[in-house]
Amino acid sequence: MKKLTIFGAGLSGSLLAIFLAKKGYEIEIFEKRNDMRLAQVERGRSINLALSARGIKGLQKAGIAEEMLAHAIPMYGRMLHDIQGNLMQVPYGKNKTEYINSVSRSGLNIALLNLCDTFPNIQIKFGYELIDADLKTEIYTIKYQNETFTTQIPHAIGTDGAGSVLRKALKEVLGNEGKIFEENIEFLEHGYKELHINPKAPKSPLTTKGGTNTRIEDNNLEFSMEKNALHIWPRGSYMLIALPNLDGSFTCTLFFPNKGENSFEELKTKEQITHFFEEKFKDTLTLIPDLAEQFLHNPVGNLGTVRCSPWNYEDKLLLLGDAAHAIVPFYGQGMNCAFEDCVFLDEFLEKNNHNLTKTFSEFFEYRKPNADAIAELALENFYEMRDKTAIPAFLKKRQLEHKLENTFPDYHSKYSLVTFHPETPYTEAHRLGNQQDNFLMMLCEEPDEDINSFDLEKIYNALAKLRRK
Repeated sequence: MKKLTIFGAGLSGSLLAIFLAKKGYEIEIFEKRNDMRLAQVERGRSINLALSARGIKGLQKAGIAEEMLAHAIPMYGRMLHDIQGNLMQVPYGKNKTEYINSVSRSGLNIALLNLCDTFPNIQIKFGYELIDADLKTEIYTIKYQNETFTTQIPHAIGTDGAGSVLRKALKEVLGNEGKIFEENIEFLEHGYKELHINPKAPKSPLTTKGGTNTRIEDNNLEFSMEKNALHIWPRGSYMLIALPNLDGSFTCTLFFPNKGENSFEELKTKEQITHFFEEKFKDTLTLIPDLAEQFLHNPVGNLGTVRCSPWNYEDKLLLLGDAAHAIVPFYGQGMNCAFEDCVFLDEFLEKNNHNLTKTFSEFFEYRKPNADAIAELALENFYEMRDKTAIPAFLKKRQLEHKLENTFPDYHSKYSLVTFHPETPYTEAHRLGNQQDNFLMMLCEEPDEDINSFDLEKIYNALAKLRRK
């Protein structure tokens, strides 16, 4: 039984531990935070997530997908809120079989940790913070409570997030050997702040159903907006989004410039905040009565992209998930991509008969271009959600895509390729998706052109040529 040490018991670390434990590895996980199952999640940092096909594939492999989907809310499309409060729903897929799922980040992490506890060969050590690592000597320095100690770790996997200590250690060891380590950390000029819409009072007392997989029966809950949609208030240089929760509430996130006019820097008083929302997001004021208080209390988070190369060092270390390739959240693929990492690493281990050096190297070579592709897609989707979702040509393009998807089974939009088709690598979804988008946007820019007059067969044949390139 080979021992592997994982740093980070977040979503990807805990899922990977399950995969490796099933293969017979002895797994030790060091997690700097305390056990989240014993503490209340901090308000303002508990952003819920959009679970889609790539992530579901990982949960299926772990045997936990059915349980998590029972605690998820399907979102069939974007619900656009214009500045007057008018609504327009734009579907994500060709029909209601294609949707994304709103899930609780903490709820999903807790479920994975609970599953880890069922494996005798997984040991999780909470409150242990990695301070430093010398990959050459395999000596790791770890802090627990007020004590610091060193230990030897021959084989480690870093799932310790965007601020990874192990990424720093990898940079140091390669630098000492005269090798190049490329690292680029790029922050948006926007930050984010979480807000919360409370549920309406239930019509009758809540009930629970199920044995070990207890869930809230939400039939009696009153949602204050459309339940099965991701809500977006696009406003050009900024936007507000909201995802539904099982208890009838919505988790909102304001993506907003950090500095300048209309920014976190500018909105400092209750009066300024209320006035701004009255002008730009008027329909939210009745939904969030304590809006100003939440805005002043909840922290501002940073939005950044991490790119680095390589992710591996011999058989001693592999970076995975955000530690290797953190992305901005605008395609809802950060978690899904990290779970897909776990699936591919599991497959490479099998393919290479558990040779760690070969597995780590091949995993990096395959996943690096795909991680770069989804990073670009996420940045592109930020500007699409913020700037384009309310533009007539964009809405016309989405209607045309919808017609094409429902007429030709092998045509898939860029969003569909990324979100609903895990067999398509991110690299191909990026290449083909952007080519299709550019072609269709060109067709839809004529304001007087009715999409019902378009020759779908001719358009499909032109798009098919793009697929063959």
